[in-house]
Amino acid sequence: MNPVSHLNLIIRENRVADYLSPTREIGMRPEEFGSGNSRWSWREQPPLVLNPFGAINGGFVAVFIDELLATAIGSVLEEHEWAMTAETKVSYLRPLRPGAISGTAQVVRRGQGIAFLDAEVLGPDAKVAARATSTWSISR
Repeated sequence: MNPVSHLNLIIRENRVADYLSPTREIGMRPEEFGSGNSRWSWREQPPLVLNPFGAINGGFVAVFIDELLATAIGSVLEEHEWAMTAETKVSYLRPLRPGAISGTAQVVRRGQGIAFLDAEVLGPDAKVAARATSTWSISR
């Protein structure tokens, strides 16, 4: 089994402990993978992700969103398929302060060669801090 198929199998089987990602180094963690969705948490953020105003830098929020989207799409791919981001739009609704952050993503529609996804990130106050829409290209 090729590495991409193996990774997608881990996602489809909801084996969050086996999902390896460099983002674990900064505290991002998958919580649950489902059919067409994913849920992640980021309970503690290292100082390097903060901007000069003490909020989480938007680029790191985008990385968190990318993890959400990638694992949501991975849950609906077949063995010999892989997907890559064609475009993502992130709307930052309010500053994200350090603390327990959570996020969810879901596949809105999956076609033969394209998929549309949404994601949402909640801050420590449980208010929506960022939303994203994304288009993914699916290949075989």
